[in-house]
Amino acid sequence: MSSQIVKNKKAYFDYEILETFEAGIVLVGTEVKSLRLGKVKLVDAFCQINDKMELELLQMEIAPYSHGNRTNHEISRYRKLLMHKNQIRRLFQTMRLKGLTLVPLSMYFKRGKVKVELGLARGKKLHDKRSVLKEKDALREIDRSVKIKV
Repeated sequence: MSSQIVKNKKAYFDYEILETFEAGIVLVGTEVKSLRLGKVKLVDAFCQINDKMELELLQMEIAPYSHGNRTNHEISRYRKLLMHKNQIRRLFQTMRLKGLTLVPLSMYFKRGKVKVELGLARGKKLHDKRSVLKEKDALREIDRSVKIKV
């Protein structure tokens, strides 16, 4: 029982997703109300592990709540992600050894809590992106020709 808030489609285009994880997120004030309205942008967001071995989500933008007052939240700030220490250590090792990136793929509500789906990803080369676009165009042409014949 989860309702999706936002999905990062650009991450699937720019990166090859190798493994996915679920993490909780620490939010303040009116951020949850803005999330319920879908006022969030994940496009340029990424995750990093700081010196204290804590997972942080950076460059995610949550728009200010329209009915909020002077205690409204900041639009773009770092937000702490919640995972087990063992999982964070394992992620840190794989990211450092293999040169991988941790990107947010989607946000959703799960039993009243906001969760973030993270993807351990490797960047795609330009020719990989072009081949994906060619495949999509070919499938679109096939669908058009089938509709015309019917």
